[in-house]
Amino acid sequence: MKKMKKAGFLLCLIMIGAFALTGCKSTEQKRIVRIGHNQSTNHPTHIGLTAFKDYINEHLGDKYVVEVYPNELLGSQTDMVQLTQTGAIDFCVASNAILETFSKNYEIFNLPYLFASTEAYHNAMDDTELTDEIFTTTKQAGFLAVTWLDAGTRNFYTLDKPIESPADLKGLKIRVQQSPTNIAMMKLLGGSATPMGFGEVYTALQSNIIDGAENNEMALTDNGHGDVCKYYSYDMHQMVPDILIGNLAFIEELSDEERAIFEEGYRILNETQRKEWVEAVAAAKEKAANEQKVQFIYPDQEQFKEACMPLHESVLTKNETLKPIYDKIQKYNEMYPSVVE
Repeated sequence: MKKMKKAGFLLCLIMIGAFALTGCKSTEQKRIVRIGHNQSTNHPTHIGLTAFKDYINEHLGDKYVVEVYPNELLGSQTDMVQLTQTGAIDFCVASNAILETFSKNYEIFNLPYLFASTEAYHNAMDDTELTDEIFTTTKQAGFLAVTWLDAGTRNFYTLDKPIESPADLKGLKIRVQQSPTNIAMMKLLGGSATPMGFGEVYTALQSNIIDGAENNEMALTDNGHGDVCKYYSYDMHQMVPDILIGNLAFIEELSDEERAIFEEGYRILNETQRKEWVEAVAAAKEKAANEQKVQFIYPDQEQFKEACMPLHESVLTKNETLKPIYDKIQKYNEMYPSVVE
C-alpha cells in the first residue's frame, strides 16, 4: 500500500512538473501559480489564500493565474515543501515544525511558552526585522518565507482523560508535529511523543493508536477530532505560526512591479486570514461544546511552563544565533504580559 501511495505521489509530481514547465515556456499561455495547503475550504487559511489569489489575478491576470489547492490535494505538507523547493509548485503553507528541519532558526518559534500573550506573539511576528532573521535562512534550500499565518494557541486534547497537570500526561501517547523541539517538550512534560502527519491523526485517535494530540480549537471541528476527543485543556503551551513559503527562483524572476503586487498580496492574505481566525475559533469552541460535547478545561499553566523552561536554555545554548531574536521577543513579552482572567 505504501509503495502504491508513493508511486501515485511520484506520478502526481511528474504531471505537476510537466504542467509547470508548459506554463513557463509557452508565450501564449498564462503562467499558472500553484499554491497548496492542508486545510479545508472553509478554513481561515484557505479564505486568506483565496483573497490573495483574487488580488493577484485582478492585478496581474494578463500574465499569471493563481490556483489554490486545499485538503492536501498536492500531498502532505512535507510533500508540498519538497514540491516548492523544486519549483513543481510555487507556494505552500508549511508548519513551523517542518521548516525547523531546513533551518535551525525556526526552532525558536517551537519553544513552549515563548510568548507571554497573544498580543506579544502578534507584535513580534509583525516585526519584520525580527522575522527576516528567520524567514531568509532557507534560501539555500530553494525557498523563502513570504508571510506568516495565525495558528492560534496549541493545547492538549485527549480521548477520555482530562489533562489538568503535567502528571496527567504520564503514559499517554500524544501526537506532536514532526519536530525535535516538540518531541523534547513532550519528554519534559512526561508524555510519550508520537510524531505523525496531520492527515493521519483522526484515524490514529479513532483506532486508539494514540491517546490524544495537541493543536488549536479548529482541529476539533474542522478536522473532526472533537468527535473522538472529549477533553480540551487550555495549557497554551505554544503559539506557533504557519508560514507561507515560495519557490526562490520564481520569486526572484518577478519584476520589481510584479514583486510589489505580490508583496501587497501577502499583506492581504495575512490580514484576511487573521481576521477570519478570530471568528473561526469562536465558532469552533461553540460547536465543539454544544454539538461534539467537548469539555474545555483551564489548568494552572505555570506547572506546564516550569516543566518546559529547560528547553529554552538547551536550544539557545546549541544555537547561539537565536539569542538576539529571543531577547527581542522578551521585550515584546514585557510590553504585552500575560493577563490572568
